[in-house]
Amino acid sequence: MVLHGLQSLLERLYDVDIDYDVYDFLVTDRRSLPDLVPENDTRASDEELLLAETPDGAGIALYLDPSVLGRLEGADPVGALTEHNLADYCTALEGVSHFVYSAWRLDRDLPVSLLELETQAEVDKYAITVFLLAGQQGGGYPAQVHPRLFDRVSYDARLEPDQYHRYRTAHRCAAQYCRRLERRFVTRGQARIEALVRELRKFYRLGSTEKLRYALA
Repeated sequence: MVLHGLQSLLERLYDVDIDYDVYDFLVTDRRSLPDLVPENDTRASDEELLLAETPDGAGIALYLDPSVLGRLEGADPVGALTEHNLADYCTALEGVSHFVYSAWRLDRDLPVSLLELETQAEVDKYAITVFLLAGQQGGGYPAQVHPRLFDRVSYDARLEPDQYHRYRTAHRCAAQYCRRLERRFVTRGQARIEALVRELRKFYRLGSTEKLRYALA
C-alpha cells in the first residue's frame, strides 16, 4: 500500500525505526473526529495530523482524504512520480512525514512544535522527491525539484494569520536549507550521496529552535 512505501522511504533516509504502522492511525472520514477538528476550521483540508493528550501520553491520528489515497493507489509515486500524481503524492507524503516525525519525537519524550513539523515536512518532500526521481531517471541529480516545489507555491486564502505565518516561515526555511544542500553536495549534476544523507540525518535530529536557526544560517 502506498503509505507503507512512503513511511519506509522516510525511515530509511533518516535511519529511524518507529514501532507504528501509519495505517493503524489513518482516518479517512472526518465525521469520525468531531471532537478533534475545530468547529471554525472550514478549509476541509486533504491532510491533517491530529494530536491529543491522553491518560497514557499522546494520541495521534492522521486524516487523509480518501480520494487522494484512491488516486495514489492507482498511480503509486514510488514506482513512477510524474506531474500527474505529484500533488497527491505531496499531500500524502506531508501527512506521513508529520506522523513519522511526531511518533519518533514523542517516543523519546521530546517536544515537537507545529512550525518544526511543517519545516521538516517541507524538507522531507524535497529530499524524498530528489531520491525518487534520481532512481527513476537514471541516477543524475534532478535539478528541477527545487524550483518545482519551492517556486510555484500559493497559500489558502482562508488561513488564519498565525497559520499563514507558520506555513510561510516553514516554506522559507526549507527552501533556503535545501538550496544550501545543492550548493554543498551537488556538482555538475552529481551528488555526494553519503555526505548528503549524513547532513539530512543531522538536520532531522535537531530540535525546533536549532532546526530553524540552522536552516536559515
